[in-house]
Amino acid sequence: QIRTATKRAGGSTKNNRGSAGRRLGVKKFGGEKVNEGEIIIRQRGQRFHPGQDVYIGKDHTLHARIPGFVKFYTDPTGDGIGYRALSLRRQRMRKFVGVVREKNESLPRDLGLLGRARFFGLTDL
Repeated sequence: QIRTATKRAGGSTKNNRGSAGRRLGVKKFGGEKVNEGEIIIRQRGQRFHPGQDVYIGKDHTLHARIPGFVKFYTDPTGDGIGYRALSLRRQRMRKFVGVVREKNESLPRDLGLLGRARFFGLTDL
């Protein structure tokens, strides 16, 4: 026996397909070692902003500009670098991602006081 009449009357749905997840999110966490060009965060929009030694791709992906360690921080000056004046438009605390050469460094680095971090690779000084 087959219950064809009721089975057939049920109909079918056309709304049962979607798209695969986009694999967004943090790929390298705070304190993790990164190499130049590695992806730190994949995101839609600017949830995290590029800080020191981090650049942003066309799809808002954040990449490391130099080899080093990932640091997450908020910057009260609003620019992620530490020396620009705070505009009224950007008073909320933005979340920044930066890369530092030494694991114990902190961000934002005061460029006026400390200057840029220097790296000499394999050069003997």
